[in-house]
Amino acid sequence: MPVRGEGVFVVKRTVDLAGAAHLELISGVVHLRPEDAMVDAMLRGWRNQQLARNLKARTIEGREQRVRRFLTFTNEYPWGWTSAHMDEWSATLTGEDHLAPSTVRNYQGTLRLFTEFLIDHRYGWTTACEESFGTYPVAIAHEWNTLPHLQDYEGDPEARPFTREELQLFFDYADEQVVRAIRTGRKGALAAYRDATLFKVIYGWGLRRTESSRLDLVDFGRNPRAPQFGRYGTLNVRYGKAKKGQPPRRRNVLTVMDWAVEAVEDYAENVRPRFGFPDHPALWVTERGGRLQPSSINDRFGTYRDALGLHKELVVHSLRHSYVTHLTEDGVDRMFIQQQVGHENSSSMAIYTHVSDDFMNSALQRALAPAFA
Repeated sequence: MPVRGEGVFVVKRTVDLAGAAHLELISGVVHLRPEDAMVDAMLRGWRNQQLARNLKARTIEGREQRVRRFLTFTNEYPWGWTSAHMDEWSATLTGEDHLAPSTVRNYQGTLRLFTEFLIDHRYGWTTACEESFGTYPVAIAHEWNTLPHLQDYEGDPEARPFTREELQLFFDYADEQVVRAIRTGRKGALAAYRDATLFKVIYGWGLRRTESSRLDLVDFGRNPRAPQFGRYGTLNVRYGKAKKGQPPRRRNVLTVMDWAVEAVEDYAENVRPRFGFPDHPALWVTERGGRLQPSSINDRFGTYRDALGLHKELVVHSLRHSYVTHLTEDGVDRMFIQQQVGHENSSSMAIYTHVSDDFMNSALQRALAPAFA
């Protein structure tokens, strides 16, 4: 629409939003199943809207799968959804599928995002539905029918770190498998040495399983403030846990355990070359020249844990829990530990800290000392 300016005509333009209805719907085309065509256009528009926000394709695909699952559950189209459908679906996820609260909240959040996209007048889907079907989508996710986020941690309450005695027992057993394989002359000594070192690195730098799997040799570097660690003074973690829809987060972890340096240095310089793949960048290579995968790390860990008769609640991630807990017991500053493990919020540290009775009693004595001085 021309707008008169000072001596000239200025054309006022509006910018189309990615995912808008008029961009996804083809006018003048008669569909055999107009309802299905409308749903496909909605999901296509939502996908484009999320791509415009630079979300990862894997995140978008997962959300679309959950929306289609809700479509199947309700047997209704989005312009026929009600809050009652959300209530019934949530009850099924919790009571029949027995999903964790965090998972149920994630599913509910997906439906909230999708319906909020549909009812936003800037995208035009309500108008398109009303013109085609005489009705339109409404909000179905509210504070009274979705799970609130009340706790920082909602995982398995049985999860815990290793005690120092259990950890030493586990590492000793892993080392014994190397000696046993060499003595008996059977294959697997290199893999056993690799895995024994891997578990020490996970604990020694407080890593997640996937972070460890994706490590390369060049990720270790020098720390001028800790020259005693040589080229293993810092570790560049390039595949840290990502925020929803975002790329992996990077962080540098400073070395604090000298014995862990000795273990990885010996492996990198004396054992890894024997695998025979000098050009492979991975720190943890397989006998066939591949990168060690998280599932293989799980399998080896489970074998060792079960052979020792340790509790089932101890998992690979327990090594990371142990790193935080043991540094806390040793009096290391919590802010430093938070930066080491890549937590943005200090409240997240609570889920990793399970300090021992000795530490708690010592802290109690320090707290009470002034009162009884």
